[in-house]
Order: sequence, then C-alpha cells, then structure tokens
Amino acid sequence: MSGVRAHLKNMRVSPQKLNLVAETIRRQPAVKSVEQLKFSRKRIAKDVQKVLESAISNAENNHGMDIDNLYIAEAYVGKGMVMKRWRARARGRVGRIMKPFSNLTIILKEMEV
Repeated sequence: MSGVRAHLKNMRVSPQKLNLVAETIRRQPAVKSVEQLKFSRKRIAKDVQKVLESAISNAENNHGMDIDNLYIAEAYVGKGMVMKRWRARARGRVGRIMKPFSNLTIILKEMEV
C-alpha cells in the first residue's frame, strides 16, 4: 500500500519557508508531529497541522489504521502560482513584487509491528 495522503494547494507562503516546517516533521510519528507543530513559532505551522490532522483522520476512518502506529513517510512541498505585483520606484520605474504560493502533500504509513 502506498500510504494515506492529504494535500493542501495554494498556501500563501513561499515554498522555501514551508519546507522548513515540513522538514521538522518528516519521518516522525504522526502524534508527536502534531504536538511539535502545535508549539511551533512559524505562522504556517497551523495550516500544516490541519493537513496532518486531516491525513490522520483519513487513515483512521477510510483505511482503518491505528493512529499510534502512523508515521510521516513523506512531507513534500511544491511550487504553486506566483502573484505578481508592482511598486512605483524612482524616475518612473517599477519594482516587481513576487508573492509565491505553494502546495503541501503529506503521506502517512503504518509502522510494521
């Protein structure tokens, strides 16, 4: 079995910043990761926690897995769209402002007992 997955698309944060949070929970038990995200100081950690809790409930309700044996097999981040804005600069020029979005995928698997 490939595992249970949960996606969140178009999070309003850069992939680089989101990957810092995703890196802290990779290859860890799911219950421990929820606690770790709860006390994280990063703004986006709350959204990552929601995705992780969604994946846990998918595993429990749809696949009948035991929550205590779940671990995060993969947590990867991809680029989403980029909003392009501009700001007036000196001498009639324009400064571009890039506002990136990112996608998050979490895959849970059950530990072999």
